[in-house]
Amino acid sequence: MAGGRTLRTGIGAMAVMAAVAWMGGKAWSSGRLPVATPIVVSRAFTETADTVRRNETLSDLFARHRIAGAPFLDLLARLDGLDPRRVRAGTVFELRYAVGDSVPERIRTRVSDTAFLVVDRTADGSWRSRSDDVAWTVHTERVAGTIRASLDQAVHDAIPDSIMPRAERSSLVYDLADGIFAWQIDFFRDFYPGDAFVFVYERLTSSVGDVRYGRVLAASMETRGRDNRAYVLSDDHGRNAYYDERAQSLRRAFKMYPVAYSRVSSNFSLSRMHPVLRTQRAHLGTDYAANVGTRVEVTGAGTVTRAGRWGSYGNVVTVRHPNGIETRYAHLSGVARGIRTGVRVEQGQTIGYVGSTGLANGPHVHYEFVKNGRHLNPRRVDLGNGTPVPAPRRTGFDSLRVTYDRLLGRGPASPAKVD
Repeated sequence: MAGGRTLRTGIGAMAVMAAVAWMGGKAWSSGRLPVATPIVVSRAFTETADTVRRNETLSDLFARHRIAGAPFLDLLARLDGLDPRRVRAGTVFELRYAVGDSVPERIRTRVSDTAFLVVDRTADGSWRSRSDDVAWTVHTERVAGTIRASLDQAVHDAIPDSIMPRAERSSLVYDLADGIFAWQIDFFRDFYPGDAFVFVYERLTSSVGDVRYGRVLAASMETRGRDNRAYVLSDDHGRNAYYDERAQSLRRAFKMYPVAYSRVSSNFSLSRMHPVLRTQRAHLGTDYAANVGTRVEVTGAGTVTRAGRWGSYGNVVTVRHPNGIETRYAHLSGVARGIRTGVRVEQGQTIGYVGSTGLANGPHVHYEFVKNGRHLNPRRVDLGNGTPVPAPRRTGFDSLRVTYDRLLGRGPASPAKVD
């Protein structure tokens, strides 16, 4: 074996030498090898980064880099798009020094998802600012999975950290639950273990390594044997609007619940044991348990008729809607800024925050749905009908739907009907 290895090594060496000889004698028969244009280094640089620390200002940070007094004031005046009073701890500044120089010649910091602010020191010592774009690339991704415990867990299992950070995956789940299917799927009781889902979404990556969730393009979600479809179609204002396979909007007059993706802690009942009073009495609403301070959103557009303390409700907001409907949101820790009697609110607007004021034994929002003075079970009311895709855009939507179904890897849920 040793002899074999030696032989192979010798042959390999001879082959390399032969190749070199051939290249020298044949490939470059002119006897002149190509020579690249020399790179001339006129100045050498070093780069570092510094972070605004807790309880310090920009003057503190730049003083560490020998920028103070008049040069600092000049620099401050050139920080276009950056309010020095609003710079938070943790903000990173990249600094570039010419070798041998104690003052940076270039400073860069991120000012938005799409831009860096760059400030250069000129020959006379003054500063000049400019903007550097952050380029983003859109990737279309498909993910499929099966629900075992919850949609949230299933999505996190199906999309690894290497594809998208956990916080961005949570935004995707929130979008599905509160922005797309909030009018069709009760995320507290409609899913069963084994229900499957497929959706196609946009993942955004930046030129500096950021990864973001963009939007859902199409989704198919099984609930109790029913296939729920959603297809995106941007409206005339560039906003994302979602429609089903019949070209009907998924949006309804009322959302199913006022707190996104939380747990039902108590159902509507004409007789239940009150957890505080310990007596049998009607519970004319649904309780959604959530952490104190969680945003409470109005389920439908209307006008605020009460905002503040109201007996056992504690802090409450009541909203009047068309057709004799009123909704109530009780036990709030506080009312959102600007919410007061007579104010017009739009569906999904934050009107308060989860708490436990009034007769409550834990943080939740008590949600009531009243029509013509009669309390109805909020989880069984008619949420209204969706509007169809505008007629001029129907042909385009039908074409998109076929494309989205192909991306989902599923056939049409049912033939699309022309209204």
